[in-house]
Amino acid sequence: MRMLFLGAGGTGGYFGGRAAQAGADVTFLVREARAERLRRDGLRIKSPQGDATLTPQLVTAGALGGPYDVVVLSCKAYDLDSAIEAIRPAMGEHTVVLPIMNGVRQYDVLDQAFGAHRVLGGLCQISATLGPEGEVVHMGMRATLVYGERAGDARSARCAAIEQALAGVSFTARLSAQIYQDIWEKYVFLTTLAAATCLMRGPVGRIVSAEGGDAFMRALLRESQQVAAANGHPVRPEADEAALKMLTDPDSPVTASMFRDLSQGGKVEADHLVGDMVRRAQALGLETPCLDLARIHLQVYEAQRAAAA
Repeated sequence: MRMLFLGAGGTGGYFGGRAAQAGADVTFLVREARAERLRRDGLRIKSPQGDATLTPQLVTAGALGGPYDVVVLSCKAYDLDSAIEAIRPAMGEHTVVLPIMNGVRQYDVLDQAFGAHRVLGGLCQISATLGPEGEVVHMGMRATLVYGERAGDARSARCAAIEQALAGVSFTARLSAQIYQDIWEKYVFLTTLAAATCLMRGPVGRIVSAEGGDAFMRALLRESQQVAAANGHPVRPEADEAALKMLTDPDSPVTASMFRDLSQGGKVEADHLVGDMVRRAQALGLETPCLDLARIHLQVYEAQRAAAA
């Protein structure tokens, strides 16, 4: 199975690199500047799970060398349109796209671009970034990639082939029979975390330790959960328990990656996550006052950032 990873940043570089390390046929589509650095220094991974330096297979725009069996997308939402155009030449008759992005809005866009039958469901759980010298830095022990069919046979031939290709990897790779449920549960948790930490400009522990903070965090979570339920994906009890444990821990230093991007004055996936959750609530006649407040805050941030550009 030939796999193409768009980009070799923190997320794509880690999962693609570890898959290549395990013997999978992995190629990275990268910009020329990134390609030059990877050719010179290799794909370097620094991780509590073990460091590695790999010699990756690389392609750049105009010389993709396709078609591939699977194209893995781990880009940010604001880069999705350009990512679609970048991978079009790599798409063969039977190529499938596996997005491991945050949220759910990307499926509408990808379905329109390639057809729903060519888009798998996917998500990942990892904290990873690029270091100052272009190395992939994995923070923490968690590294999970989940994928599956959004409709039809959960153990399709293509998903079984992916499972086989990832059989020897050092991260957790799981074929899900309920991938949309898994995606929505992550979406609910991440939207709550991003909305809270961006709005309050601090980590979970400081938010829930403030007077009224715990109640506010729980209200945010319930608002997102009611949107998920109204869309046919009520959060399962075990996922609810896990989310509450993480989001109400008074000692937690956790923040959303969106908050870290915002703190550095960077682009954020505000509309893709919080904004999309609010729009889905509005379409169903649901009230989400806490999410509405977080959305306004993020819109102001983005407007100020645009004005300063």
